[in-house]
Amino acid sequence: MRTFILLYVIMISVFAKAQTSKILDTIYANDTKNVALFFPEPIRQGITGSDNFVFTYNREKEQYFGLLQAKPGTESNLLTVTIDGNVYSYILKYSNILPKLNFFINKNESIGSELPKEIKDSPITKPVNEYANRITNFQKFSEFLLKSNYENIETKREKGIKLQLQKMTYDASEVYLVFEVKNKSGIDFEIDYLNVYRTNGNKKRNASYQRLQQGVIYKHKMPYSIIDGEIQRFVYVIPKFVLGDNEKLLLELKELKGNRKVILKTKL
Repeated sequence: MRTFILLYVIMISVFAKAQTSKILDTIYANDTKNVALFFPEPIRQGITGSDNFVFTYNREKEQYFGLLQAKPGTESNLLTVTIDGNVYSYILKYSNILPKLNFFINKNESIGSELPKEIKDSPITKPVNEYANRITNFQKFSEFLLKSNYENIETKREKGIKLQLQKMTYDASEVYLVFEVKNKSGIDFEIDYLNVYRTNGNKKRNASYQRLQQGVIYKHKMPYSIIDGEIQRFVYVIPKFVLGDNEKLLLELKELKGNRKVILKTKL
């Protein structure tokens, strides 16, 4: 799915500005520093072509900047779309020494637009948060789930960190995921992210493997860190989905400013 999205956006961009082909700039990143990219409009979507590069931005609230980190590996690319439909593309490379930590990007650096010209030139109305008036309901039901008896759907332990999916409950058009994270590693665990993916296919065959990240509508009691010896339970609310015959749910818990990572897979 990621490959399809990349090809789709690139094809639209090429047709929109074929007469103004540009040589893509290169951005260097590593795993010890954050490289900040500031865009002229809030980021709507950002995708890297390889898992050894991670581009993070606020998916719940409009934000103009994103943070890039990388692990050693082959070069890749970053494709970003802002809310006005402009597309930005850069080559990504790993480097121990970073020549630049902050990039302030101008609109003229856009390689094209995903929107037809007549739509792009018309006034753009910012999307309304359709869930704003339901936050109270999310809070109440999440709290109810945390107080109810927990189950154990799947558990994964890695380097003293336990990630457990305890419940998966459907309500209306949403799915509630109840997590428990326990730290027995001897070191506090500061959370970078906990991402939820649907996977389909065999990862050893890159052409057929798909990993689709699920958007999070609401997080209830999500901690910033897990102190050594501590247990934290919290809830994610995501749009309703049903796994296909060959699909699995993948959870990826990543440490901030560290290399520890826990990956949990379940068929449910």
